[in-house]
Amino acid sequence: MSDPIQADRQAPLFFWTLGFLRPYQRRVGLLAALGLAEVGLGALQPWPLKVVIDYVLERPPQPLPEPFARWLAAVHGGNLLLLLVMLVVAGIVVQIANQFVSAFGTQVQVDTGQRMVYDLRYKLFQHLQALGLHHHIATSTGDAVYRVDVDAYAIENLVMSGLFPLATSVITLAVMFIVLLKLDVTVALLSLTVVPFLFVCLRYYTSTMVTREERVKELESKLIERLYETFSAIRLVKGFAREPYEVDRYAHAGNRTMDARIALTWQQSLFSVVVTTITILGTALVLVVGGLHVVRRQMTIGDLTIVIAYLGAVYGPLSAIAHTTGQLQGALAGAKRVRSVFAMLPETVDAPDSVDATTVTGDVRFEDVGFTYPSGAHVLHDITFDAHPGQMIALVGLTGAGKTTLVSLIPRFFDATVGRVLIDGLDVRRYRVRSLREQIAIVLQDPVLFSGTIAENLRYGRLDATAEEIEQAARAAHAHEFIARLPKGYDTEIAEAGGSLSGGERQRLSVARAIIKNAPILILDEPTSSLDAISEEIVFAALRRLRAGRTTIVIAHRLSTVRDADSILVLDGGLIAAQGRHEELLKSSQLYRRMCARLSIGKSLDDPETVDELIQAARQ
Repeated sequence: MSDPIQADRQAPLFFWTLGFLRPYQRRVGLLAALGLAEVGLGALQPWPLKVVIDYVLERPPQPLPEPFARWLAAVHGGNLLLLLVMLVVAGIVVQIANQFVSAFGTQVQVDTGQRMVYDLRYKLFQHLQALGLHHHIATSTGDAVYRVDVDAYAIENLVMSGLFPLATSVITLAVMFIVLLKLDVTVALLSLTVVPFLFVCLRYYTSTMVTREERVKELESKLIERLYETFSAIRLVKGFAREPYEVDRYAHAGNRTMDARIALTWQQSLFSVVVTTITILGTALVLVVGGLHVVRRQMTIGDLTIVIAYLGAVYGPLSAIAHTTGQLQGALAGAKRVRSVFAMLPETVDAPDSVDATTVTGDVRFEDVGFTYPSGAHVLHDITFDAHPGQMIALVGLTGAGKTTLVSLIPRFFDATVGRVLIDGLDVRRYRVRSLREQIAIVLQDPVLFSGTIAENLRYGRLDATAEEIEQAARAAHAHEFIARLPKGYDTEIAEAGGSLSGGERQRLSVARAIIKNAPILILDEPTSSLDAISEEIVFAALRRLRAGRTTIVIAHRLSTVRDADSILVLDGGLIAAQGRHEELLKSSQLYRRMCARLSIGKSLDDPETVDELIQAARQ
């Protein structure tokens, strides 16, 4: 069966929502059966009381209709007390049975609703991960979390708290209206007088509240985003002593959100009052007319009791739906937000004829590559170079030159808009994305660690890595020594983002994770730029082992990183301004000389003497 989320993406929102019921067809059938049973038992509930009033308590009692009179007489033998007890017991049995059916139906409904929410969260999380890197750069983490954690409940609220109660109310209304028609046509028609008023109120309310509910959800999402932003930058906040400022910012955003929610709740409460007033007036009108019919002997007291009971059974669910319309509008707004996520197509998809990359050796080639962001910004132009296994290619350039974008084209975080990126002679767009990325190891400038044990973080490089392989990788990355000193060694829990470790320790773990992956292509985003000299030398020793036999492309900001590169690409404005080894570029590229002076020496290179000093240093 196809995925309803994708198959019905262009369908109206209501039918798109119904698509979530397809995996639960048996449960839906069971819920429908239980709903019908509940309607039937609800229709039976007032009848024992009618019989008691009309045929036992009234003086003189009316004769029971045949064949019930003959059946009951055979049981109670004319004993009215026994008949009364029998009728009361029958009423109790019907009501208890109705409660059991209702409780079981509620359990099935809640169970199905929770499964729907879990499935939707799973699909949302999966789809959000599949979206391109540009989306995650442009969209806040708080908004994504809000959609997965809060908006996912919209489907359950719409279907289980809206669709099923509405269907039950409609069936109940139909069944009980037919029964009322048989009892008294006038009263039956009067019972429907509230429906047009309820419809008008619902129509007006829903037309004005969807936009307001969406606005409240946006404000609540921004409030969560503010929390994520503050706590992710808590070191900076404390360093600048800006706790009061952040509290004020949060309070301002919180007040706006609170005021919007209070205003929305007030409107919902006012609507609830209007709906309740309409149903009360409708019940009062039916009671007055029904009472007149009783006085005129056109209806019995028992019949009027059934009418009142039926009105409660019909108006109750209708009022409940009306009272929860605010919740349904919120669910509708959430469903729209969820659907908007699924409407975003992954920026990187596998071609129909894509192949596995499991056998690549790591031969990388850029052919006249250009790249333009969706915003229209041109970042790369006419990039052409080769990188072979065993070689290290260094990328240098000023901020904004396009270094990070260039290396992002290799694992297809982005796709080139012009030209081709080839691996082993095949366009990277021909490889399956996940298979391609399995052949690429990345060591970032700011190492990323997850909460959990050190072993779990290292095993992230290859999930089936054994304890022995983890230790070997840690030794190769010069990380085993500090891990062994920790209280629980490799089973030591680390704080979120590795906050309990030093920068050098975090980076060595990142290198060990790349070693475990054992990929033929290695991308280094200047992994030592934020380290002190001693930590840098330790990490460099680990990187030299990691680079052996691999195609290595490194983004460099330090002279020490590029000295032993096989080729250095000097990027300027998205173009390769110069290319060669370190010593060659010192002679041929003025831009490279200036970058070396500013980033590594701190001198101006306008005079030839300083250039000679650099050349001599390079030769050494």
